[in-house]
Amino acid sequence: MRLRSLLFVPGDRPDRMEKALGAGADALILDLEDAVIPGRKNEARQAVAVFLERPRAMPVFVRINPLATDLADQDLSAVASRRPEGIVLPKAEGGASVIELNRRLAALGNMDARLLPIATETPAGIFALGSFREAGKRLCGLTWGAEDLPAAIGAATSREPDGHYTPPYEVVRALALFGAHAAGVPALETVYPALDDKEGLAAYAARGRRDGFSGMLALHPAQIPVINRAFTPSGEELDWAHRVVAAFRSGDGGGALRLDGRMIDAPHLKLAQRLLASAGEDGKP
Repeated sequence: MRLRSLLFVPGDRPDRMEKALGAGADALILDLEDAVIPGRKNEARQAVAVFLERPRAMPVFVRINPLATDLADQDLSAVASRRPEGIVLPKAEGGASVIELNRRLAALGNMDARLLPIATETPAGIFALGSFREAGKRLCGLTWGAEDLPAAIGAATSREPDGHYTPPYEVVRALALFGAHAAGVPALETVYPALDDKEGLAAYAARGRRDGFSGMLALHPAQIPVINRAFTPSGEELDWAHRVVAAFRSGDGGGALRLDGRMIDAPHLKLAQRLLASAGEDGKP
């Protein structure tokens, strides 16, 4: 499942769900949590259930409410049998949260939905980031959030005036990134809330890819082309990756080789293989 871009859509807005299908995102996230006020939760569940009944050519995830609330079970009861491709779990607190979600889905007869936790929305979640490797085979990625956590600890904001994260949240971002890779799943960058700032979005997404994220969450369809470009390897990158793999294929079996006047070794091969895999190509040396 290629997940460069995942577009949030309010669960009580079926008109927006329909439009979102043409936005170019790799997946949709139909939101039953923050985007839906309490008085419209039931209406949103019904709308999401109806939407999931239709044929679809792209993965559709559903963000449920936190497991600690009764709302989560109501959400799962409404959508589990409609076979969404994935469930987004807010306020996850480590692998145990994912295991519990897996248990509840299985009890409803759903054995297929992949699970995507938002891993940093509570203080306890920060200290459980290393446990997602125990979450099981349904885990398909790990993302983080910078909005709920400040509220949980009484912080004024997670961002500097220029939009960059303050030091505590840079740490949180890094830990989520490494937690995902430790679990062997893609790390997905969190949203960029300045909807009209395409230049800032492009820089933010590029920084995410540079740092090791392989995709990103989006709040608006207009953000999707920018995000997809940022997380798609360029022709130059793919050419380099092909030449690295070819060098190891034709080499003498040594651990270090010379390419373009530079030394390359196992980490370069791994990066090249990752680039080719993100483009749907085989990178075996």
